[in-house]
Amino acid sequence: MGTVFLPPLLSPCRMILSSFFYFSFLSSSTHSSPDCQYYCCRKFVLIHNSFMNAPSAAAIIWERGPVRGNVEVTYGSLAALRVAPGTGESTGNSFSLVASGPCRLIVECGETRAGHGGRATRISVRATSGPFTFFLRNVSSDHPILLPKLGVAVIPAGDSRSYVEVARAVRDRGLLSEFQRIESEPEETFENAARSVRDLKCQTWLGLSRDFRIFEIDALRTDGCWGWIRPRWHGREVQIPETEKEGTLLYRFILGRGAGCEADLARRLEDGCLPILHGRARDGDILYRFVAFATLERTALGPDTLRGTHFLVADGHAGGHMFTASQQAEFDQLLASERDRDEEVVLHLRASATNTARVPRYAWFRAPSLDGHRGMQHTEDGFGLLASGRVFAVSRMNGGPMQELEQALLVQPGESAVFEFAIPHRPISRDRAEALAQADFDIRLARCRAFWKDKLARAARVEVPEPRVDEMVRAGLLHLDLVAYGLEPGGALAPTIGVYAPIGTESAPIVLFFDAMGRHDLARRSIQYFLDKQHDDGFIQNFGSYMVETGAALFQIGEHFRFTRDLDWARNVAPKATKACDYLLAWRRRNLREDLCGRGYGMLDGKVADPEDPFHYFMNSGYAFLGLKRTAEWLAAIDPARAQGIGREAEALRVDIRAALEECAARSPVIPLGDGTWCPTVPPWAEATGPQALFADGGRCFTHRAFTARDSLLGPLWLVFQEVVEPGEPLGDILLQSHAALFTVRNVAFCQPYYSRHEYAHLRRGEVRAFLKTYYNTVAALADRETYTFWEHYFHASPHKTHEEGWFLMQTRWMLVLEDGETLHLLRGVPRAWLGHGQRIVLENLASHFGPLSLRVESRTDQQEIEARYTFDAERRPQQLLLRLPHPEGLRARSATGGRYLADAESVEVSRPGREGCVQLRF
Repeated sequence: MGTVFLPPLLSPCRMILSSFFYFSFLSSSTHSSPDCQYYCCRKFVLIHNSFMNAPSAAAIIWERGPVRGNVEVTYGSLAALRVAPGTGESTGNSFSLVASGPCRLIVECGETRAGHGGRATRISVRATSGPFTFFLRNVSSDHPILLPKLGVAVIPAGDSRSYVEVARAVRDRGLLSEFQRIESEPEETFENAARSVRDLKCQTWLGLSRDFRIFEIDALRTDGCWGWIRPRWHGREVQIPETEKEGTLLYRFILGRGAGCEADLARRLEDGCLPILHGRARDGDILYRFVAFATLERTALGPDTLRGTHFLVADGHAGGHMFTASQQAEFDQLLASERDRDEEVVLHLRASATNTARVPRYAWFRAPSLDGHRGMQHTEDGFGLLASGRVFAVSRMNGGPMQELEQALLVQPGESAVFEFAIPHRPISRDRAEALAQADFDIRLARCRAFWKDKLARAARVEVPEPRVDEMVRAGLLHLDLVAYGLEPGGALAPTIGVYAPIGTESAPIVLFFDAMGRHDLARRSIQYFLDKQHDDGFIQNFGSYMVETGAALFQIGEHFRFTRDLDWARNVAPKATKACDYLLAWRRRNLREDLCGRGYGMLDGKVADPEDPFHYFMNSGYAFLGLKRTAEWLAAIDPARAQGIGREAEALRVDIRAALEECAARSPVIPLGDGTWCPTVPPWAEATGPQALFADGGRCFTHRAFTARDSLLGPLWLVFQEVVEPGEPLGDILLQSHAALFTVRNVAFCQPYYSRHEYAHLRRGEVRAFLKTYYNTVAALADRETYTFWEHYFHASPHKTHEEGWFLMQTRWMLVLEDGETLHLLRGVPRAWLGHGQRIVLENLASHFGPLSLRVESRTDQQEIEARYTFDAERRPQQLLLRLPHPEGLRARSATGGRYLADAESVEVSRPGREGCVQLRF
């Protein structure tokens, strides 16, 4: 039978259960080989240890003393603390180790919970050398809990090794942490990321900007052909009286024979960026191509003819919107006049079917039809007609009316058939349809093209050598502009996010990018939305009962002032901004309660996103601090006394946030990293113990199709972005390392990844490879690779999600231009490949906290040279300019002119730069 591993002594009731499992294993292996019996008995021991409270004692070993402190046991009991004679003493749950060298403390527990599931026994060590907490069930000799930054390890009580021996054993395994592994790999590229991550397709939104009447268009993905079109009032689908029973408007049109074994489809934006969609489909020898765009029904589209939609009406058609009673009354009063305009927005589409064969081939077309509507007709003059007589589509074939709904045309070799249609946002009268049928497609397309190019011309210019990113910057700016709704030429704009209403947090990157690209007018009008909707008590809340918007809106105001230094504007918004500060401070005072010490004292309570968690989220208080801090900064130029008071309150809030964060890190369980060491963790809110996904206190955390959403997307890493935690301090290390180990794949968060700000922390720390790992893998997984439209989630939820696109754009801006106090970083995060031979990077009038700047970088590495020229257009220049110019092959410069070369950072430091400068590196 071989050697049998017997279980340790147990209490009588546990002995019965243990014996049952033990002899069950033996009986199942009675006729097996000794090896099999050994395996079965060993398997019993593992299961026994999991269910029967093993281990019950642990040794805590320090590299050096003296160390004092106490031990707390949660979901269990402390039996005793033991120290070696002459090395110290213990009393109750307190200990004092006096030796200056290695120290050892044995913690013996009574009742414990070491099985699977939540509420497992955890031990908190409140030591003067640094507090930490661990799950007792995680204690193991094979994988010791090693915390090198605290100089302490935890091993089973029977393991006699010292700290130095444990650390050496872990180090000798040659493992790499998550970030060390990234540093050992080649620098990430989009192409490499795209091979490994999802490839999502997303419908395209077409519209005019300002006007909430938009269209979405896409292929019939299941059928593998084109296509479908849906009119929208932004977040709401359009319903009309004629189709009330059938539902909302959805049109289908067909190019080609239909669903087949092949689906050869492609799309692209005009010039890679304009909201004009080009599509392609190949069906055998027939190549179908089309172009689609939105314009006005009668009026020539242009900046002076665009009216827009009142921002409150657009807001009321967005998902999750919230109104006060007075806002609802104003919406109700405006609704009919804003919806029932005397001119519709129209989607035009023209398709050609070209015969690529050497013999005639048929091409097939179906004009737009209403999905599921039985009362529809198609007339000989090419009109899609409802039973009421209204026209929903005007179709033409080869220059004349498309007389039948479905047609097959024989196309000669090398020739094309041309199919056109126009769909008004809502059906129109026959008279208007007849006028629409006479519209010149080419003239309207040219005007639409000029309209969007004019918008680009009013913004900063960004040119980078990676075509995809180069196009995405321009496309992204127009995508944000497309769904910023309001009346022209002035007044508030609703910076919406996908199908949803604006949110102080999620609209923030949109406003920031408007400012960064020099579109201060759009940023200012977007901020006005939050001020116009502010409650009488100063509270700002626009979406889904989120409680985090007030601080986020104040942050946007502060950033806008940093970009513009517009004192007149600041004086105008000061009354509303200070009222918002008063609201935040009153909220804080309600939480200055002794019962909240260590669990949210002085912090703000309330949900920050969809999960109904009314707790003291670090994200909420971090935004409150950041908003108060920014307000104190710009208010100093207007009301110094008031600014000073707000600044003091902001600092007091920061102190309380950090106190709660440090307490949470002390009582939350440590977790293993990839290199064999362990790291503390922090929960998303101050009342909790550890990440919710670890179930330290049980409960449930699965939401939005991930276990990680609360901890990662709404977690304490926001405090780095919110300037409560410095990126390079020990707390910053903890937040980044634990997040990477638990909540990322390819350094990308789960579920809604652009909610995680770890990429900002990487860039601030100078960790370019880690930043690029996140940058490329996130965009490759969440954005449509043909049209650059972003989803909110990986699971096809919320198209045209401008919050996600906004953060991608801000990541791109940060890799090019990043402010850090009085220091300006240029090209801090750009890939090495961008400085390959013959490449160039051009920034023209890109806005910064130091005014507009321009930069031109040219790489001539075949001549061993990289040159950069910069220009500042304002007097407020940075105290220090750090210009990073990484050689594509990692070489360090032999000489530098124009500044001091920092080889480790591959950067040139320029102290007190002038209005113009030139930097040259020789390799």
